[in-house]
Amino acid sequence: MVKCIIFDCDGVLVDTEKIGNGILLEMASEHGFQMELEDAYHLFNGRSLKDCFLQIENGIGKKLPKDFESNYRDRSFEAFKIGTKPMEGIVDFLDHLKIRYCTASSGPLEKIRLNLELAGLLDRFEGRIFSSYIIKSWKPDPGIFLHAAKEMGFNVEDCVVIEDSVAGVRAGINGGFKVYGFANGFNNEDLKQEGAIIFHSYDELKILLEL
Repeated sequence: MVKCIIFDCDGVLVDTEKIGNGILLEMASEHGFQMELEDAYHLFNGRSLKDCFLQIENGIGKKLPKDFESNYRDRSFEAFKIGTKPMEGIVDFLDHLKIRYCTASSGPLEKIRLNLELAGLLDRFEGRIFSSYIIKSWKPDPGIFLHAAKEMGFNVEDCVVIEDSVAGVRAGINGGFKVYGFANGFNNEDLKQEGAIIFHSYDELKILLEL
């Protein structure tokens, strides 16, 4: 029986992936990098900004400006303040949970907290927010999920991971977790190939987990 759910944050709890990827592609295009939004979901989701920037630099054959990251964070934070909302069905899902849960994300702690606050979910996760930046381990390394399970007081086999990115699914699988992949229309086959159990809504996940 599942005793603890470890949620990713962006694209799983809060609807921010389209916003973040859109701004990143817009800024990258100013430096000669061109990519469709669907491809960005495959390439960038679940990875650290450092990895994303490296992919862009490899694509354009040169370094991005030193202020690229700070500008991206400023622009994306402003956009998140306007457009961030909870994923459809997550509030009802959490309201009916009778087991422990937390969130473990590759993002900086302040970004995770901001997005949860803007989506009205922060109070539900206070004290149970785990960031790769704190332990210096990023997906697809399983460190952040192993850390979350340990801090929550559970063994790996007692937990499930909820993810929407290839890097996140790999991290969960690499750590020995059962992983459920939130299909968003872009990632369905990718997540399935990585070994995730696919679901399309929180109502469906409730049935799959027998909650």
